[in-house]
Amino acid sequence: MKKILIVEDQPEVRELVQVTLSLGGFEILEADSGSIGVALARHSHPDLILMDAVMPGEIDGFEATRRLRQLPELSATTILMLTARGQQRDLEMGRQAGADGYITKPFSPLALIKKVDEVLGQ
Repeated sequence: MKKILIVEDQPEVRELVQVTLSLGGFEILEADSGSIGVALARHSHPDLILMDAVMPGEIDGFEATRRLRQLPELSATTILMLTARGQQRDLEMGRQAGADGYITKPFSPLALIKKVDEVLGQ
């Protein structure tokens, strides 16, 4: 079973993603901040990380992604940014941080499953 880590500060979005992907047969891990997400990823080695771009706290999704990319054991893990900000500048910031792609909020459950299946080769 493929393991997906959701790093998202908004409980409603986290729950939508969790329920949608659980129904798709994935094992789901959740973190509500960038720092917890980095720690959980180091411990659990997920197959995919869905990272909210903008989160309160000491590190946002961009910084969390940069930190994950510096870890040899996670440098090849696919990271998709979840963002309500789809401006070209924001997309470029994500690429520079090391994100592999984007899912723009709001998204439909079907679009989420399709994107996840695509990146995980399902």
